[in-house]
Amino acid sequence: MDLGRHLRYFLAVAREQHFGAAATELGIAQPALSQSVRRLEEELGVTLFDRSRRRVQLTPAGHLLIAQARDLVTAEARLRQTMRRLREGRLDTLRAAVPPGTPAVALRGLVEHTARQTPDMDVDLCEMTGTALLTALAHGTVDTGLLTAPFEGPGLVGQPVHQVELGAIAPRGRHGTPDTPLRLTDLAGHDLILSPRRDAPLWFEHVLAVCRDHGWTPPRVREAADTEFLLGLVLADRGLALAPRSVAARQPRLAWHPLTGTPLHRRTEAVRPAADAHPAAPAFAEAAARVLADPAPTGPTLTSAGTERPWSLVYRPDPAHD
Repeated sequence: MDLGRHLRYFLAVAREQHFGAAATELGIAQPALSQSVRRLEEELGVTLFDRSRRRVQLTPAGHLLIAQARDLVTAEARLRQTMRRLREGRLDTLRAAVPPGTPAVALRGLVEHTARQTPDMDVDLCEMTGTALLTALAHGTVDTGLLTAPFEGPGLVGQPVHQVELGAIAPRGRHGTPDTPLRLTDLAGHDLILSPRRDAPLWFEHVLAVCRDHGWTPPRVREAADTEFLLGLVLADRGLALAPRSVAARQPRLAWHPLTGTPLHRRTEAVRPAADAHPAAPAFAEAAARVLADPAPTGPTLTSAGTERPWSLVYRPDPAHD
């Protein structure tokens, strides 16, 4: 039995809760889909769906199977990718993704530091948003990458490599002089400008939860994928942003204010498969931690410890990669 295919079909029906809709999504005939699920049930000796209603529902056995089915399907996809690369002689390349907007000096540092640790390995960098990166890792088309935590991905593990303090960005003079500490409650009544939910949904919800817990429920949340657009919205008085000091430094008419109690930090993690990861993936994580902590020649920013650094990796989603 082709277990991987039957599990993929099972997951499609579980998502859609309808055999017809799942068959359309998969591009197969509904009878073939129904037969596949039946064969899986016979093989496992359980009933996975309650078919007595208009929309099928998962049985307790079906609910239990979902997480393990996802892990197995993901592992199979990565295995097939690995074997394909082996056949094509491409295992000497580490495919790594970084967020759009990563500074050029950081890209050079990632390549150079990784190459020093794995001299026989070529590092193939691409830019990718968090959601796209998780999908690529699940399908085995990327080996590792950097994204903003928290994240959710079956069979993946993240290694923290950098953390930066977030403050409030507002028009200069609106809340006193630059660097005047603010409480989140001081921002009441203002809209919030934030990276799009689709690019990092768990991070998006985390920021909103921290704001609510500290007394600020923004009347509206405006989404800005590009940093310049975010700064433009703040300048146009369309809301306040929560971002690192380095972001506010790009626009002299804006001010950065630390938050009392420093309730928000943005953590960057190097993510890779928990099992059967590319042998050079840990070296990439170590390189990222070193590069993001070391001084470089241009552009000031602030690390979470409050020390001035010439640059920092800023997570700036790019919807073109979704």
